[in-house]
Amino acid sequence: MACPKPRCSRFTTTSRTHPQSLGVITDDPFLTETDKTQKRKLSQKRKTQSSIDGYLSPWPTYTSGQTILHNRKPCLDDYRRRSGSWQQQTLGTTKPRYLEQLENYLRKELLLLDLSTDSAQELKLQPYREIFEFFIEDFKTYKPLLSSIKNAYEVMLAHQREKIRALEPLKAKLVTMNEDCNERILAMRAEERSEISMLKKEKMNLLKIIDKKNEEKISLQSEVTKLRKTLAEEYLRYLSERDARKILIADLNELRYQREDMSLAQSPGIWGEDPMKLTVALKMTRQDLTRTQMELNTMKANFGDVVPRRDFEMQEKTNKDLQEQLDSLRDDYREVCKEHDMLLQLHMSTLKERDQYHSELQEIQRTSTPRPDWSKCEDVVAGGPDRWQMLAEGKNSDQLVDVLLEEIGVGLLQEKDFFPGLGYEESIPPFLRFEGVVENKKPTKKDVINLLKDAWKERLAEEQKEKFQDFFLNFLERRFGPADTMAWAYTIFENIKLFRSNEVMSQFYAVLMGKWNESVYIKQKETVTQLLKEMTNVDSQNEGLLTMEQLSTVLKSTFPLKKEEKIQELMEAGGWHPNSSNADLLDYRSLFLEDEEGQSRPFVQQLWEQYLDEKDDYLKELKQELGLELREKVTLPKVREALMTIDPKLDKQTLNSYLSQAFQLPVTELPEEPEEKTENIIIQLQTVLERLQMADVRRMGPREQEPVS
Repeated sequence: MACPKPRCSRFTTTSRTHPQSLGVITDDPFLTETDKTQKRKLSQKRKTQSSIDGYLSPWPTYTSGQTILHNRKPCLDDYRRRSGSWQQQTLGTTKPRYLEQLENYLRKELLLLDLSTDSAQELKLQPYREIFEFFIEDFKTYKPLLSSIKNAYEVMLAHQREKIRALEPLKAKLVTMNEDCNERILAMRAEERSEISMLKKEKMNLLKIIDKKNEEKISLQSEVTKLRKTLAEEYLRYLSERDARKILIADLNELRYQREDMSLAQSPGIWGEDPMKLTVALKMTRQDLTRTQMELNTMKANFGDVVPRRDFEMQEKTNKDLQEQLDSLRDDYREVCKEHDMLLQLHMSTLKERDQYHSELQEIQRTSTPRPDWSKCEDVVAGGPDRWQMLAEGKNSDQLVDVLLEEIGVGLLQEKDFFPGLGYEESIPPFLRFEGVVENKKPTKKDVINLLKDAWKERLAEEQKEKFQDFFLNFLERRFGPADTMAWAYTIFENIKLFRSNEVMSQFYAVLMGKWNESVYIKQKETVTQLLKEMTNVDSQNEGLLTMEQLSTVLKSTFPLKKEEKIQELMEAGGWHPNSSNADLLDYRSLFLEDEEGQSRPFVQQLWEQYLDEKDDYLKELKQELGLELREKVTLPKVREALMTIDPKLDKQTLNSYLSQAFQLPVTELPEEPEEKTENIIIQLQTVLERLQMADVRRMGPREQEPVS
């Protein structure tokens, strides 16, 4: 029970009735100065008495520093019970009772607050506001002044809140601008670092070129110095040879002259010639000899190192061939260097990948569990080793786990006598909405498969106006009556949920739970029926036999968009082998038979797997054409354009059915023309692909190849 507000009624009344009790001297023209002085003393005395007799006390401020109030509203009854003892005490240093009660009230109120929220300061201010309101209410005389003070603070606080609220968007904008500027600065720094690194590399290359040129210059200077020295030595040698040759020639001429003089002196017939004439002839002959000798020496000096033109041209041709070979070898060397660098990088990346794979292998070997020994299941599974070998034939570990879970689940399912009802919530499928327990009918696997086949036959025979889940519930009601409808619904649902490896049950479960549209199952059955019809038409003798060549022709005509390797896979699933001859006969009717559990032959299973693979490839191509991430949103016109691009042969009806499935719109509400405004029709790309994955989506024609430029 809340305590009533404390009221200082005596003090309030005294303040209103006697303003002089508060030290206020009213202006009275009939009072003398002496009377005014006495009246002022009386007023001070009444003020002190009022503080003592009332509920306020002159508690000195020096007894404690700053008091922090933390508690709830004071109780006036307790205050009044203790007022008598308070009035008997003299003025001392004891804290007033009213102040203690206010502090206790404020302390408790603050302890009850949740200060972990963002508005903690606002909440913390509320108890103080209440304490101030207590003062305003209790002290009526000062209420206008205190109220104006409170209102002024409230107005200021509201003004500050508005300012803060107005500055919050600016703060967010400032943060955004700061992030943008930081990103720009980082980008500019990264660009500058790349440019600096390029300039440094260019600088290093230029320094290397300068060093190389300096080395060449030094080597050339040393070679020039060496050649100059050699030339000076050769010059001196030739100069000395020339002087020696001149001396030798002069000696030879002197000897020859002497020999001629001696021969003339010994020959008597020569004396008949004129000596002057002979002297002039001899002199002219000697001049001609000297001139001829000089010309011969000049010719030897000028053309001593000259080679014939034929030899020069031959050497020039040889030099040109060698230069071309050198250039070719240099180019080959550069290519080899580039390939060597690439191989080194490839080698380093290969080493890193090898180390990474090695560490991953070690981690996998350390953490992975050993490969299970599936032969241990032979003694556990009903039927012994023979049945387990039949179940495990051609299956991988994941499929064997499913088989083993089915065998375990069969035993557990047979042990159950009742199933608990799931209730009537909206999330529960209509055929399972039931409160209470239902009986487990415990049918055999074959009975369930036959029941599902009958359901499909009835579904295909009707107009398919109602939803598949409602049809299934009505079918069970027609078959078993209203009393056992829910029991059979729960029994069949648990069985098809358990036997995922069975083709009939898994397909029925996928359609029943909405993972596939029933058009997927219907279209697949129509495809198988059409293929059998085509094979029957080719079999003119109606013998049930076809050659491998005829089988290949029928497959190519029925599936013109399948690649050659896909046709080859179908033929191998039908019994053809690479060593088989095209003239070998095949019982084509056996390809479409089913076993007791409704399992199709490998040929039909391969046809179904190829359909699923082709659908995945088609949707991947659609995603690649859109060029968006899975979480990005896409509009209807973009999906329409992408579908027409990857599959130009799409007719309008099929295209509208794809768009209706993807955007969950009726075909009548789709825009007639791509140009119409459809910006508001936008969903995530992942949702579009998931919805198309549920529907019967297949390629209508080949994609047009882009022209090669």
